[in-house]
Amino acid sequence: MATKLRLQRHGKKGKPFYHLVAADARAKRDGKFIEKIGIYNPNTNPATIEIDFEKALDWTMKGAQPTDTVKALLSYSGVLYKKHLLAGVKKGALTEAQADKKFDAWAKEKEAKIQAKRDGLSAATAATDSAKFEAEKAVKEAKAKEIAAKNTPEPAPETEPETAKEEE
Repeated sequence: MATKLRLQRHGKKGKPFYHLVAADARAKRDGKFIEKIGIYNPNTNPATIEIDFEKALDWTMKGAQPTDTVKALLSYSGVLYKKHLLAGVKKGALTEAQADKKFDAWAKEKEAKIQAKRDGLSAATAATDSAKFEAEKAVKEAKAKEIAAKNTPEPAPETEPETAKEEE
């Protein structure tokens, strides 16, 4: 039986999220599957990718073929890199300890990049929020001045004293 790792679409129109599943290649896209491996939600920023690492590695080692998108997700999460390292261990190019050390270093670097992106996004959001707040504050002050000017009575025009007219 040919097995594929692919995405199963869920969610509503315009707001999809996907389950990453191992399924028979002949099954429908949203049809019967063998095992659920993870979740992918492209609606968040950065996209949410939750993959059961051990299950995904097991399926790829058994020969399950990922689709293009799933291959990108597995690469992003490190499953394909771990498979590559394990193949090197089988061939004798690396020891198990060296492979684990390389993978741990890669994982730390990847997590640092992800955290940097999250920090950058939160800083950008905070900057735009403060700019919006300042703009709203300026508009509110302008409206307050306008209302105050409208509600203050105008001083009555000064008239000449009547005594001055009588003298003439």
